This record gives sequence, C-alpha cells and structure tokens, in this order.
Amino acid sequence: MGDRDILVFTDGEGNEIQMEILDYFEYDGEEYALLVEVTEHDHDHDDGHDHEHDEETDVYIMKVITDGDTEEFVPVEEEKMDELIEAIEELYETEYEEFDEE
Repeated sequence: MGDRDILVFTDGEGNEIQMEILDYFEYDGEEYALLVEVTEHDHDHDDGHDHEHDEETDVYIMKVITDGDTEEFVPVEEEKMDELIEAIEELYETEYEEFDEE
C-alpha cells in the first residue's frame, strides 16, 4: 500500500474526520483538491486487494489556499460547486480517453 495524504478536519460538533487527498486540480486560476473520507472500513482491508470500488463513496471538493509551505483547505462556495463538478467530469473524461488510447 502506497503513502496516502491524510488530513484531519473537525466538524461543527467537535468530531474528527479523516480525509484522504485523491487529487489536485486547477480551475479558473485557483487550486482545488478532491478528498474522500477515510473510514474504519478502509483500514480493515490489508489483504493486497483494491477494495476502493466495492461501495459508493462521497467525494468532496475543497479550495486550496497556499501560504508559503502551508496549505489551507476551505469549503467551496455553493454557487461554484456545479461549475467545479462539470470541470472535474471533463478533466477525468479526457484523462480516461488518453489512457484508453495508449
């Protein structure tokens, strides 16, 4: 199993939530990250098989604000979410097409 970029966030009720960074992408001159919540289920499978696609997983988009060596992850404005989802779909559709051509 490779290294995973894991962040820990705290929700409004003080609960810690672990999120894994899946990818970074740029849109409209700003940097964003795709994240997925790390669950206990993720740690249960250490058998060498990829169980990532066994069940549906929510993916989160967060804006990345860089200050020197520090990255801050902030929620995306609701009005911008539809644009970002469309951009991500186009980005990954293009990547899969290029992968299929190889």
